[in-house]
Amino acid sequence: MFGILAAGRLVQTEFQQISETQFLFNITDADNVNHIVVFMTGQVPFPDGMGGAVYFCWPNPSGPSWMLLGHISNAKPSAIFKISGLKSGDNAVLNPFGQSSQQPSHNAQIGISVEPLEQLSQQTPATNTSLSTLNTMVAFSQKMLENFFNYASSFAVNQAQMVPNPSETFVPLSTLQKWYENFQKRMETNPNFWKT
Repeated sequence: MFGILAAGRLVQTEFQQISETQFLFNITDADNVNHIVVFMTGQVPFPDGMGGAVYFCWPNPSGPSWMLLGHISNAKPSAIFKISGLKSGDNAVLNPFGQSSQQPSHNAQIGISVEPLEQLSQQTPATNTSLSTLNTMVAFSQKMLENFFNYASSFAVNQAQMVPNPSETFVPLSTLQKWYENFQKRMETNPNFWKT
């Protein structure tokens, strides 16, 4: 039913079933993994009204640290999570998978717990887990800029076509083009520059 993909590795579909609704994947040498993709294989859907809470377990000396990454469902069958910032265990929650967790080592685990969608929607993932949010925001910003530029360009006229209108202000298209290029460069350098 599930699979995971640690960036730079082969797809992993072998898991340990802890209970009827809980599944664990082991990730070896997790120190070298920064992103995890969790997905449904398409062979078996979730029952109606159900989805899967996705947890990440990073071992530490005081015991396993479980963090909620997010969830998957029939409507959202895959998700990408950034886990590199979670290895300190600062966002840990109680162990939802009983005593089955591994002893501290360089291995980590991904746990999937089948739960009602209503319950999943009320859970708060650990901070800095989702890569897709940032990528979606960057993609939206770029599409918005392209749409604005194309829209504004559709009204472009050359100087000979201009009809004098004292109540209207004109901006050279080259100014808009330069702004668009500068904005894109800033997005590539720091997608969060607009927050400052």
